[in-house]
This record gives sequence, C-alpha cells and structure tokens, in this order.
Amino acid sequence: MNEAEVHEHDAAVPAWFWIVGIGAVLFELVGCFFYFVEVRMSTADIAALPLDQAAMLSARPDWYYAAFGIAVWVGLIGAVLLLLRRRWSVWALLISLVAAIIQFSSVFIVPEMRAMTPSDALFVPVVVIVIAYAFWQFSRLAGRRGWLR
Repeated sequence: MNEAEVHEHDAAVPAWFWIVGIGAVLFELVGCFFYFVEVRMSTADIAALPLDQAAMLSARPDWYYAAFGIAVWVGLIGAVLLLLRRRWSVWALLISLVAAIIQFSSVFIVPEMRAMTPSDALFVPVVVIVIAYAFWQFSRLAGRRGWLR
C-alpha cells in the first residue's frame, strides 16, 4: 500500500469502532482484575466468606482457573490487537470466548459446583459469554470491512 492508500484505509474506520474497541479493552481489564482477586485468595480469605461462597470456591477445579486465565488474558490481548487493527484479534477473541465457555461449563460439569450454584447465579456467566461472543463477532465484522490489517 502506498501512503495515500494507508490514509484512505485509516479514514474508513468509523468512530464507533474505537468506542467498541475501548469497551472491549475495559471489559477484559475487569475480567483480569477478577481473575487476580480469585487466584490470590488464601485459605483464610475463603474461610472468611459465607459458607455457600466458600464451598463454591473450594469446589472449583484447577482447569477452571486455567480456562479463566486464558479467557481474560488472551481476551485482553485480542482487545488490544483490535485497537491496533490487527487481524490476529479475531483469533485471540475466539480463543477467549471458547475459554470462557469452558470456564463457566464447570457449573454443569463439576457436581459439587452444580449443587451449590443457585440458578440466579448463572446470569453473570451468560452475560460474560454473550459479551465475549459480541466482541468476537465485531472483530470478524471489522476484518470483513477491511478495518484490520
């Protein structure tokens, strides 16, 4: 691409692209914060929680935290790549979405978690998965529209 084509390509990106991109970064940063809070909890911190919450945290398998970490950290990379207008954002956001689905599937797969999770507690995981799906679809749209390099 010559310099004129590069500037024309940059002008084709609407303002709402940047708003969604910044929203994606903020969403992923919130996820990273919650990841740090959970993985840094000590046994004493967990014991200080209400019994139902402590039991749920104690029932989470190691793969839950692996999937959680992949979901938020790869998601953050994907969101930053989206702002940098890189095609790899599509793959990173897809990996993040799949990891989030695996993470939250623990509620259905691990009997102890299923027994301790009230149905109204499923709202947040569903919202997180829907938002992650929306960011992935947005990155795909950006790719189709030629906004990503």
